[in-house]
Amino acid sequence: MRFSLSQRVARMGSAIFAEVAGWKAEAQALGRDLIDLGIGSPDLPPSPRVRDVLTSSISADDSYGYPLSKGNEQFRQTVCRWYAHRFGVQLDAEREALALMGSQDGLAHLPSAIADPGDIALLPDPGYPVYLAGVEMAGLHPYFMPLTESGDYLPNFESIPEDVAQKAKLMILNYPSNPLSAVAERAFFEEAVRYAERSGILIVHDAAYSEMAFDGFRPMSILEIPGAKEVAIEFHSLSKSFHMAGCRIGFAVGNAEAVHALQVLKANIDYGVFQPVQEAGIAALEEDMEGKPSVAAHYQHRRDLFIDALAKEGWQLPKPKATMFVWARIPQGWTSRQISREMLLRTGVSVIPGDAFGKEGEGYVRMALVQSDDRLLEAAARIGKFMSENWKR
Repeated sequence: MRFSLSQRVARMGSAIFAEVAGWKAEAQALGRDLIDLGIGSPDLPPSPRVRDVLTSSISADDSYGYPLSKGNEQFRQTVCRWYAHRFGVQLDAEREALALMGSQDGLAHLPSAIADPGDIALLPDPGYPVYLAGVEMAGLHPYFMPLTESGDYLPNFESIPEDVAQKAKLMILNYPSNPLSAVAERAFFEEAVRYAERSGILIVHDAAYSEMAFDGFRPMSILEIPGAKEVAIEFHSLSKSFHMAGCRIGFAVGNAEAVHALQVLKANIDYGVFQPVQEAGIAALEEDMEGKPSVAAHYQHRRDLFIDALAKEGWQLPKPKATMFVWARIPQGWTSRQISREMLLRTGVSVIPGDAFGKEGEGYVRMALVQSDDRLLEAAARIGKFMSENWKR
């Protein structure tokens, strides 16, 4: 018997990521020295304190039982204390906080927990691929909200047809944004909450990059808006902000009914986050509340170094206010996929074509600041050489 992907899985996301993996293999076969600016996986470890707590907890005899699917009480209490410290938002650890195996875990499963097949989900385009994957897995119909450079990469709620809004159960927002590195101000979140109140839609806000902002900008939580807990759930991850990507630890907070629905679903499919990882997460959040410098300065330095180096090579790009990514418009005459493949094969520098994140991503590439200073400078020099030879076609 022969098996293939189900139609639902085949619709989940872009095949471009698999293509990029193939291009990398081609480049390495050609002898290229690979500088991977594609995947946003931090290249640095967590702090010594976090690693010490993890090591100690792993050695404890009582660390290997099944963890609570909703996370242990101490972790959830620490999350709530961190939210009060960072955003001034008060949360109920029992009803409004849930531990997750990274924010992607919750984002993928929430649509199945709160909506039924045939319902509509409002999704950003471009957007992180797991948004569409979770919607397809739940059997929902996606309605894409175009995010354009001319519109500051913010959705226009008034352009959403009324019949779509009436059938929509959820709307996913993401600021600071992956892949766009766009940010949103308080006025936008106020508008989003009012729209959700009028439409009866749950806002699902992915805030995984809230601690990676630059030049004095401080991203806010949507839960700071009055009434937001009635219409919004927010997701956070310790992967990027605390260099714990491989640990798989994050959390959801906000609307109690949505948090409960996600908890019920997850209680049926997994046993939660490994206890030592939760304890390491507690240590990371406590360090932050004690004033440990965040990773933001580190990535701001890399942003400046890389974009300044590209400018010297002739590629002028605006400096993003947040995230570990650079969203870059490509020259006319190329598609995102063409330039990404050619650059990789000729220079060994790997980037992600913008159409991997949706139709509106065509004409851009995403570059991740996940290499050392020397490697970023080398990448910029190689890109500059590629530009001088191939910029005009």
